[in-house]
Amino acid sequence: MFLLKLPTWQRIMGWGTVVLLPTGLVLALTAPPDAFQGPAARIMYVHVPSAWTAMFAGAVLFFNSVMYLWRRHKSWDTAAHATAGIGAVFTVLALLGGSIWGKPIWGVWWTWDARLTATAVLLMIYAGYLMLRAFLDDPEKEARFAAVVGIIGMIDVPIIHFSVKWWRTLHQAPSVMKPDVPSMPFEMFLPLLVMTVAFTVFFHYLLFLRMQLLQKEKLIEAQRQAVLREVQL
Repeated sequence: MFLLKLPTWQRIMGWGTVVLLPTGLVLALTAPPDAFQGPAARIMYVHVPSAWTAMFAGAVLFFNSVMYLWRRHKSWDTAAHATAGIGAVFTVLALLGGSIWGKPIWGVWWTWDARLTATAVLLMIYAGYLMLRAFLDDPEKEARFAAVVGIIGMIDVPIIHFSVKWWRTLHQAPSVMKPDVPSMPFEMFLPLLVMTVAFTVFFHYLLFLRMQLLQKEKLIEAQRQAVLREVQL
């Protein structure tokens, strides 16, 4: 089996995803419907974990970018590069889930709501980061400039989180992370918690895989450049 051939931490993350994700889905499908939103509220069990993981990836990208500029070690740059692509995927999932949820609740697939707009900006930050890396030929300049983008992009993460408090917005207020008692019943909170943990574990599993792939790509590119230099001689 593929998971058995992976390093220990990666196996833990892989098996954790295999166990937690189906468990969370079963709990989500058997949870009671929301009193106001009905069955449409079940999309939150995927939408909220996706949005959380997208923002978490932004924080991880920020940390790895800072560490690279400080230590100038390639492993930090590789981790940042891997994080951006995975963060973009989870951001797309969050936006799609929000659109599917918004259609029956708001009556539209998309609206320029503060939180939705800030989340779309996060996707553009991830895309810009990846495009920058694709267009620069100098590896050192690529890593340095990308790290700056990764650091600046972190500004958008707290904006997403606090947007429902800072501006008048269609997006509902937090139901779990509230200063008083959470308004969500335990039967709905449990599957949301399990799915959020599952998505976070899955993020780390994908991060390890992507880092390994990037390291192999860089090794192959270095070997190719060495062969080209020998041919030119």
